[in-house]
Amino acid sequence: MQIRFHRKFKKALQKQSPKIQKKFFEKMEIFVNDQFHYSLNNHALTGQFSGWRSFDVTGDIRVHYGEIGEVIVLMNIGSHSQLYW
Repeated sequence: MQIRFHRKFKKALQKQSPKIQKKFFEKMEIFVNDQFHYSLNNHALTGQFSGWRSFDVTGDIRVHYGEIGEVIVLMNIGSHSQLYW
């Protein structure tokens, strides 16, 4: 599995607090080992984000990503209200 960061994701991650950034990298370690680990609450999205998936970093912070073949592209990170305008 190859993971890439979309430029929009990189910008959004930099805007997060250091505490959230640290938690993101902890969750990424879990994600790399087991994409569907229960603590990630990984699920498919619907509507305008159909075809994308989401996993939890914290209770309110989520990561949106897409899968293109063997490549996972992290698209965005933010709170529920930031991502689902």
